[in-house]
Amino acid sequence: MKTACAILAAGLGKRMHSNLPKVLHKVCGIPMLQSVIDTARKLKSEKIVVVSGKNGDLIQKTVASTDVSYVLQEEPKGTGHALLCARSALRGFQGALIVLNGDTPLVRAGTIKKFLKLHLKNKSAVSVLSFLAENPDDYGRIVRDASGKVLSIVEQKDADAAQKKIREVNSGVYAINHDLLPLLDDIQMNRAKGEYYLTDIIALSAQKGFQPAALCVGIEQEFMGVNTKPELYRASRIMEETIIGKWIERGVNVLDEGSVFIHPYALIGAETTLYPNVFIDGRTRIGRGVTIYPNVRISNSRIDDKAVIKDSTVIEESQVKAGATVGPFAHIRPGSEIGADARIGNFVELKKAVIGKGSKASHLSYLGDARIGRGVNIGAGTITCNYDGKKKSMTVIDEDVFIGSDSQLIAPVRIGRGAYIGAGSTITRDVPPLALAVSRVDQKIIKDWAKKRQTKVRSESKAPVKGQRGKHGE
Repeated sequence: MKTACAILAAGLGKRMHSNLPKVLHKVCGIPMLQSVIDTARKLKSEKIVVVSGKNGDLIQKTVASTDVSYVLQEEPKGTGHALLCARSALRGFQGALIVLNGDTPLVRAGTIKKFLKLHLKNKSAVSVLSFLAENPDDYGRIVRDASGKVLSIVEQKDADAAQKKIREVNSGVYAINHDLLPLLDDIQMNRAKGEYYLTDIIALSAQKGFQPAALCVGIEQEFMGVNTKPELYRASRIMEETIIGKWIERGVNVLDEGSVFIHPYALIGAETTLYPNVFIDGRTRIGRGVTIYPNVRISNSRIDDKAVIKDSTVIEESQVKAGATVGPFAHIRPGSEIGADARIGNFVELKKAVIGKGSKASHLSYLGDARIGRGVNIGAGTITCNYDGKKKSMTVIDEDVFIGSDSQLIAPVRIGRGAYIGAGSTITRDVPPLALAVSRVDQKIIKDWAKKRQTKVRSESKAPVKGQRGKHGE
């Protein structure tokens, strides 16, 4: 049977005390809604429909995707009304509609797949995913008859004494066959709240002879709804623990689980070692056998096998190839590529710089808008002067070049293969291959200059200040 997903994301989130729509608050670096959409995608849904409310334009702009349709619930009239709003986007769909909630970012695709499989096996017209709650007070109870058939879902405020003892509760996830969707029109408004509750579809279906099912396949943690900042942080911690646990199981060495952050979209190879206070953000790809030392942040970058990233280094939107070493205290800005076995040392900054295989810039250099070949040595204090106040220009350094310390390369300029740049040089013109370029004034030595200076200073210190009277006011 084909499946579609409707994600209810119209809640205002007033208890978040924020102008940001509730479902756009982030867990582990991604909006809660994005996490739920990712789950829907793993179900291979034919359609994914998000029902948003106020700030729907912002939600759609933030979590935009060609495979997601957005519909607007103009007035907050409850979950039953929200699903009614989605019906137009589901026109022509035939199959099982999975209903998810945009503020439950921890729900797993594996659990939903298991739930859907049981729904199809039971040939139910409508099923609700249930779980056993430690404290069921915040959930709707699953009410069954003596034979175990599901009769209804009763909210805490409406439950009698016997019903309040029920621990099986509603997760808010449903599977509804397309031919049962017309029942949404029969849901009556809850006058106390002025809303239409989707939970009422269970009792309606039972009354009309469509036996509903409650399938107890989930665990409470997965269906934690996020309504407050403390709940948001708790959900983030749970997701972080899950992500780190997954990578440990796959052979990653995490020396301090509590201090490492790994983005949900990051990938890490086996035998990679993460020291404390490592932050791996975005769609970063890390190979096998990589070592990442403390206080490192890597964002949307690729680190190939056996590279070493030393302490307090930042790498953004760049690539570090196999066997290279970066840091400590290096800043690799977007658009950079560090070649295999290259060395980028402490206090070196790269920006749109390509560093060839085996090249070295060991300390205190800025290399921006540069293309550097293999086997190049960059001396300390070297700068590519890439910006003239109006435009940025390229510096090209061919293979096997030696750049002496404290050199300035004024772009656009090219240093030919095997050339040498003398220390302290300012290079403004291209340097031919195998040449030596030196740009500095001749050294002058003035003998006894310091002695003469000291005599002058002593003499000046004894002379009276202009306009000052003598000891006796003379």
